[in-house]
Amino acid sequence: MAGVIRVHRRKVRVRWRRVTAGRQALMTLAYLHKGETYACVAVGFEVSVSTVFRRVNETISLVAARAPGLVKVLRRAKRRGVPYVILDGTLIHGDRVAVDRPYYSGKHRTHGVNVQAITAPDGDLLWTSGALPRLTRRYGQESELRG
Repeated sequence: MAGVIRVHRRKVRVRWRRVTAGRQALMTLAYLHKGETYACVAVGFEVSVSTVFRRVNETISLVAARAPGLVKVLRRAKRRGVPYVILDGTLIHGDRVAVDRPYYSGKHRTHGVNVQAITAPDGDLLWTSGALPRLTRRYGQESELRG
């Protein structure tokens, strides 16, 4: 991850940052793995909360940009001889406020984002979608879609 950050910094010609590429990668891992708040990570790395927010989001964007697309993943699975794939989704809980209606799940009675995943039969994770809001289709439209 630090290498990806270094390459990006050279590409956009960043001359100086308060956090080195290695510490930025570590900061992102601490945030993602431990579920720490930006404030807790900021205290641990002795930087401001806004610095943590910017660096973590930058790193996530850089890593996400390197992920292969759905079509590429499915073609690779076919070449590997995977007989079928499993598509499943889950709701990842979040602390959104009530005004964020698209992120409220009535089924789970909580705020969160929907993430779809494709796995091989042996359990290998092949692909995950980005964070999606809940299904926005209204009940009255379902019958119209069926024709």
